[in-house]
Amino acid sequence: MSETPHRVASLSELQTKGRILIKHGDKQVALFHGPKGVYACNNRCPHEGYPLSQGTLVEGCVLTCNWHNWKFDLESGETMVGGDTLRRYPVTLDGDDVILDLSDPPGEARIAAALEEIREAMDKEEYDRMARLVARIERAGGDPLDALREAVRIGHDRMEFGMTHAFAAAPDWLRLREARAQNDAERLVALLEPVAHIGFDTMREPSFPFSEEIRPYDAAALVAAIEAEDEDRAVALLRGGLAAGLGFAAFEEPLTRAALAHYGAFGHSLIYVAKAGELIQRLGTEAQEPVLLALVRMIVYARREDLIPEFRSYGDALRAWDSEGTAPTTYRDYVGKSVRQVLNRALGSSADPAALYDALLGANCWNMLYFDLPLQDRVAGAIADNVSWLDFTHGLTFANAVRVQCTKFPELWPAGLLQMGCFVGRNAGFVDGGQDVSRWRVSDGTAFLERQQRALLDHAQPEHIVSCHLVKVLTALADELAAARPDAPWRSDALAAVNRFLHTPLKRKHAARTARQALDLVAAE
Repeated sequence: MSETPHRVASLSELQTKGRILIKHGDKQVALFHGPKGVYACNNRCPHEGYPLSQGTLVEGCVLTCNWHNWKFDLESGETMVGGDTLRRYPVTLDGDDVILDLSDPPGEARIAAALEEIREAMDKEEYDRMARLVARIERAGGDPLDALREAVRIGHDRMEFGMTHAFAAAPDWLRLREARAQNDAERLVALLEPVAHIGFDTMREPSFPFSEEIRPYDAAALVAAIEAEDEDRAVALLRGGLAAGLGFAAFEEPLTRAALAHYGAFGHSLIYVAKAGELIQRLGTEAQEPVLLALVRMIVYARREDLIPEFRSYGDALRAWDSEGTAPTTYRDYVGKSVRQVLNRALGSSADPAALYDALLGANCWNMLYFDLPLQDRVAGAIADNVSWLDFTHGLTFANAVRVQCTKFPELWPAGLLQMGCFVGRNAGFVDGGQDVSRWRVSDGTAFLERQQRALLDHAQPEHIVSCHLVKVLTALADELAAARPDAPWRSDALAAVNRFLHTPLKRKHAARTARQALDLVAAE
C-alpha cells in the first residue's frame, strides 16, 4: 500500500530525547537518533513483539532488544543475533522535520522475501519464525500454500532415503485446515505443522542429488527398476514421463504395484503412494516432481519385510491366492493367530475381498484396542519384541491406503489384503484380550471425530512424528467410517481403539532398553 510520507517529529526533539515512539494506524515505529544518523524500525521485535523503543542503542546503529538480546544493525538491516528480519522504514530530513515513509513494499517483494527466509528457519527449527513467515505471505496477498510448496522443494532431495512422514502427513493437515479450522490462527497451525515437520526431517542435511538422466517412460520398466533397487534408472524413467507431460495419474498404478510388491517398510510404501497423490493434488503441478522423486527414492530403499522369517509365508499365500475361497469370515477368525495362520485363513475367503477387508480391518482394530500397553515399557527382551502404539496404528492407516489404492486397481487386492493379514498376525503376540476396555467405547462417533480433530489444532506434542501420527490416524479413521456401511462390525472397536490411543501414553524414548540391547549385542560379537 502506497502512503504519502509523514512528518513525524522534529529533529531537535529527537536529538534531545534520543528516541521517539511513533504510532500511525496499526503501525508502531521506533525512531532513533545516533551519531551515525536517524533510523526508523518496527517497534515490535520480530522475535516475540517486545518494544524495541525500550532497547539499547550502541555504536550509533546497533539496537539490542533487552528481553532476549536479539541485535539489529539499523544501518544495514542485518540481524546480528537472533533470527528473522526487522522491518525498517526510510527516513529523510527536511530542515528540522523528520519525514517517515510508511509505505509497504510491493506484495511480490514481501512474499519473495518470506519465501527466501523459509530455508533458514527450517534449518534452525524456528517454529515461531516459520509461523511469522507464513503469516507474512498471506498478509502480502500471497497464497500461504506457497510456504509448503517451498518447503517441499527445499526438502525433497535432503531426505537421504526418500519421502518421510513429513510429506505423508501434509495432506492430512491440509484437510484438517479446510474441514476443522475455525479461525486464522487454526488455519495457520494446520499449514505450519507440515512446513515445520519437513524442516525437522531435513534440517542442516546436505542435498542428496537425484540423477538427471532421462529415459523414455515405460510403466513396467519403472516397476522393474524399483524392484531392482536401481534408483538412478527409476528416476530416469520418472523424468522421462514428466518430460512427456505425464501427471501423477500416469504413475499411480505402477507405483502402487511397486509398493505392494513386498510387505514393505511396515506398510509405509503404500501409505506414501496414496498420500503423495493427495499432496500433489492439493499443491498442484509445481509440487509434482519433488514429491514423486522423494517417493520413488523411498520405495527403492524400503525394507522388504516379507523376506524375513516372520513374514516369509506371505509370498506363498500370494501365490496360492485363487479368488475362489467362499468361506464366510469375521474378524474373530483372525484374532490370536500367527501370520501364517492368518494368511491361510484369508485364502479361504478370497472370493469376497470386501468381506475379507472388513474382517481384517476388524482384527487390526481389535488388536489395537487390546494392545498390552505395559509391553512398551519393558526393558528386557529381544529386539524383535520391541513394540509400541505405532505398530498398531499402522494397521489402521495401512488398511485405509489398501482400500483407497486397491479400489482403483482391483487386481492388487490380494497383495493388499494379505499384507493387512501380516499386521494382524504380527501384532497378535502383543495384546491382552482380558482387559476391560469399556471406558474407551464411543457413543457418538461423529462428535468424537470432530472434537479430537479440532484438538489437533492446539496439540501439545513436542515431536513432529507424534503429532503427525495423531492426524494420520484420525484421518484414516474418518475415511474408513465414511466409506463403510453403517453396520460394519468393526466400527465400535475402531472408535474405541483410537480413543484409547489418543489418551494413553506413547513412550518415545527407551533409554534402558536400548542400553541393555546394545550390551547384549556387543557381548555376542
